[in-house]
Amino acid sequence: MANIIAVIWDFDRTLIDGHMQDPIFKDYGIDAAAFWNEVNAAPGEIARARGIRVNADTYYLNHFIRCAHSGTFPGLNNEKLRQIGKEQKFYPGVPEILRRTKELLTADDSYAEYGIQVEHYIVSTGFAETIRGTDLVPLVDGIWGCELLDDETGVIGDIVYTIDNTTKTRAIFEINKGIGKLREIDVNSKVPKELRRVQFENMIYIADGPSDVPAFSLIGQNGGSTFAIYPKGNMAAMKQVEQMRSDGRVDMYAEADYREGTTACMWITNKILELADRIRNREKEKVISSATPAPHHLI
Repeated sequence: MANIIAVIWDFDRTLIDGHMQDPIFKDYGIDAAAFWNEVNAAPGEIARARGIRVNADTYYLNHFIRCAHSGTFPGLNNEKLRQIGKEQKFYPGVPEILRRTKELLTADDSYAEYGIQVEHYIVSTGFAETIRGTDLVPLVDGIWGCELLDDETGVIGDIVYTIDNTTKTRAIFEINKGIGKLREIDVNSKVPKELRRVQFENMIYIADGPSDVPAFSLIGQNGGSTFAIYPKGNMAAMKQVEQMRSDGRVDMYAEADYREGTTACMWITNKILELADRIRNREKEKVISSATPAPHHLI
């Protein structure tokens, strides 16, 4: 079992101020609020009119594809999605906190002795290609997001992988087993809990709101740590995460500011150190308890 501490991040309104699609709306002159109002209303309307279930996250992906073909988003393809990664508006202290926490344990040999290290993952219902276009990539150990294929016209045309608010838990299980890190392991592999690459108790999940409740619950119920973020000065968002804390959904919350000295930075840093100390102490105890007494002269 690897002694990995995994910090798992949502993306929109957790690492960035707003939605990753905002640069698309700006580039094409589209009213973002009107677009999302239309997209958010449609699944319910379709379900009522046709008596079928509609996944809102799948619908939004299909709507982007329709807009790319109708002329609303002319030329929108994976290259464009990757380019807007450079236009993301990160909250203060990002990506510095990812870099700082990855290096946090490297200076102490007592952590290195037991292979204790920090990894960062992003799990988002947004476009994986956009996340890959950001400056975070060298600091991130895995990205889960929605994947689209360009069609023969050179614009997005097919949905080939989706992450929604519920299937974020699937991504967390894949991190738990080491999918993408251990070539021999896939999502259906049966791996005893104690041998999985990242134990749930060594995970920290960071996100912004109720849509992440399934992920918060999975991590929390399995002994991991949960942290919520809200935009500075947004009273409604603060009340929302306070309610989540009161309901036991999250352990702690703070303003979306990750600079040194802020509550978010200190809490995340302290939690990583707590986990690292727990792992180190456990590994030391294993060694001590397995050691046999040294031979000595008989009297």
